[in-house]
Amino acid sequence: MSTCPLFNMAASSVQFLLALLLVSGPIFIFGDTCIGASTDHKVYTTTDGSSSTETVFLIEFTLNCKNNAKNLFLNAEAAGKQLPVSRSGDNQYQVSWTEEHKNAPSGNYEVKFYDEEGFSALRKAMRAGDDSTKVKPAFTINVNHQGVFHGPVVGTEVIASVLAVLLWYSAYRAKSKIQA
Repeated sequence: MSTCPLFNMAASSVQFLLALLLVSGPIFIFGDTCIGASTDHKVYTTTDGSSSTETVFLIEFTLNCKNNAKNLFLNAEAAGKQLPVSRSGDNQYQVSWTEEHKNAPSGNYEVKFYDEEGFSALRKAMRAGDDSTKVKPAFTINVNHQGVFHGPVVGTEVIASVLAVLLWYSAYRAKSKIQA
């Protein structure tokens, strides 16, 4: 029985497409890796503890890679927490997290950023109980937190109340002296 030449051509085309997908698949499946990362960043941390219950840490940055990788999917690790990094524009990113004031003393906080491959290696090391510090981040940003100011020891409302009582007392004494 002879086979149809059209069928042979279709089968070889399917085989060619499968081979092409197997070879090029990893290129489309895995994200880019940033080589030689540099950032231009701005950092914000809460400084007023009297009007909030938690300290907010916010980092906005622009990422530049020597290999011109663009719009990467990033994750961060800060203070033992894994954090998603949101993209706010072309190669512009933002990450934020909160801590209770008592758990966020003043000092330097190192925030490590990982691309998809690095974050996968970090999670694998953590699941296996290996030392996660051996996983190298794509880059780090240091956050200098000055601490929070909880306000003066004596509130302004207490000072105003004491002054009002003193003013009333002096006016009452003056009136008593005039009437006496």
